[in-house]
Amino acid sequence: MNDLRNRLEARSFPDLGSMMEGYARAAADLARTRFKQSLDFSSDSIDALDEVLVMVGESPELDLDFEVRLWGAYLGEVLRRRYAGSWEMTPYPGGAAAVPAVDVRGSRLFPLVKVYRRLTMGEEEDLRSFFSMVTSRLGEPAKVN
Repeated sequence: MNDLRNRLEARSFPDLGSMMEGYARAAADLARTRFKQSLDFSSDSIDALDEVLVMVGESPELDLDFEVRLWGAYLGEVLRRRYAGSWEMTPYPGGAAAVPAVDVRGSRLFPLVKVYRRLTMGEEEDLRSFFSMVTSRLGEPAKVN
C-alpha cells in the first residue's frame, strides 16, 4: 500500500478534480486486484465499496489518512459523475479546515468525511444508507448529452 501512496503523492495533478479522479481510479484498480471487488463508478458499486472498507478497516496496518483519501475519492467520483458535480475545497461545517467536497447544484457532499466515519465508527455509518439519503435528496441523476 505504501508503494501506491508514494506513486499517487509523487504525481503532479493540474487541479483538485484531476487529483480526486486519479485517486478514484487507483481505488478501483486496488479493489479489483487486492479485494476482488468491481468498482465501476456506478451506483451499484456502493455496496462493493462498503465491503472493501470493512476489509480495509480490519487491517492492523491501517493508514487512515491515505485510505480516507483513496476510498473517499472513489465515493466522491461516483456522486460527482452521477450528478455532474464538481470538486472543491471547502470548510467542513463546524470545522476550521477545508476538505475536498463535491458540489452538486449548491449542495456540498463530503465523501472523504463519510469514508472516515465508516472506517472509524463501523457499520452504523454504512455507505448504502448514505447513498440512499443523498439520492433521495438530490433526485434523478444528471442527463448526459
